[in-house]
Amino acid sequence: MAMILVYVSKQSQRCKYIFNLIFSGLVGINVRLTTSKEEFAGFEGPKINYSGELFEDAIFFEPAPLLFESGIRNQNVKLVEYKNIPCLFPVFDKHSSLPFDPFAAAFYMVSRYEEYFPFIKDKYDRYVASQSIASQKHFLQKPVVNYWAEMVKEIVNNYYPALKFRQKKYQFIPTIDIDAAYAFRLKGFVRNSGGFLKSLADRNFSEFFQRARVLSGLEKDPFDTYDYQFTLQKKYNLKPVYFILFADYGYNDKNISVGNIKFQYLLKTIADYAPVGIHPSFGSNFHPEKLEQEVANLSAVLKCEITKSRQHFLMLNFPATYRNLINLDIADDYSMGYASQIGFRAGIADTFPFYDLDSDTATHLQIHPFAVMDGTLADYLQIHVDEALQKIKPLIDETKAVKGTFMSIWHNVSLSNQGKWKDWRNVYEEMIQYALP
Repeated sequence: MAMILVYVSKQSQRCKYIFNLIFSGLVGINVRLTTSKEEFAGFEGPKINYSGELFEDAIFFEPAPLLFESGIRNQNVKLVEYKNIPCLFPVFDKHSSLPFDPFAAAFYMVSRYEEYFPFIKDKYDRYVASQSIASQKHFLQKPVVNYWAEMVKEIVNNYYPALKFRQKKYQFIPTIDIDAAYAFRLKGFVRNSGGFLKSLADRNFSEFFQRARVLSGLEKDPFDTYDYQFTLQKKYNLKPVYFILFADYGYNDKNISVGNIKFQYLLKTIADYAPVGIHPSFGSNFHPEKLEQEVANLSAVLKCEITKSRQHFLMLNFPATYRNLINLDIADDYSMGYASQIGFRAGIADTFPFYDLDSDTATHLQIHPFAVMDGTLADYLQIHVDEALQKIKPLIDETKAVKGTFMSIWHNVSLSNQGKWKDWRNVYEEMIQYALP
């Protein structure tokens, strides 16, 4: 099997990680690193020199220091543009195949290096998109890591035209979060009584009477959009992933009681149609022991191991959040994206393994980034429903251009077609149609 040999002046976990991601993950060819000049000089296959030395018969990429450093240091990250793509970590050796270091740049983005430093938190203690270099330099809506990998592939292919690469295919994965399974049903006497009183206090008589009709069985609960979801799944041959908030009641955790048999039956029904993961409660971020119980409870109801997760409120704290998931044998996380802005938080439109910068080690936790969420458009950006697709389609186009994976987040609530979500159901289906391979 074809392989690329890479010469590095010294071995590092960072080099091993990012070369594997770029070549094995994105470009589609095996790679091996060596520090032996003799082995490199004698190797007759395709080879890359990633060091401060020069070899006549090898592709040369001038390295920035980042991949050979240890610990987390302030990086003076500069930006250059190459082939109309923003690029980080410019280099200046005239022999270098690119005017920037694509490997250091990719590592900086996917490791979320900038999020390990102190930052100004939003009201939910989250890192804010506007603080990121991608937002500040206006490339958040572009999967730059994929583009950098394509640049590397083109250089290698031109130098070694006989080399064969595995072909990538664009994918679309819709995901659904169930934060509130029902608006009125199954909420119990106390919560519904409080809801009736609040509606009266707010003079929201339409909600008062709708709650009454739903509870008396005269009307379907507005958040009960599951049949519609299953119909779309069959119509378009979708392979969605669901994430369920299955936690004790809390200020930001207001789903149905985990002990409710009808709620459990709903979850079993969903699991018959698609994979189901945990939606860790907001409270579990401050009390990690809660997450263990939530995973165990959902596993007991569905009678299967829970290996997928997406943080409620997209709460990510590096590296603590991912370490907690790893300790519970979660294999796949789907939280990589911003609540406040659409785009590619890690600069990539493909799955990648989490790299723990604090311990400088790669992990087995696979990160699945998403590009757009319904609440980002409607709540944070306050995009009118008629303009939503104008924001979504360019993200799909970018993802298709690099043969990546376009992932969306929608909620059962936003498919209700009622209140502030009127006509958003149309946006969802049109997005699906446009995003299909």
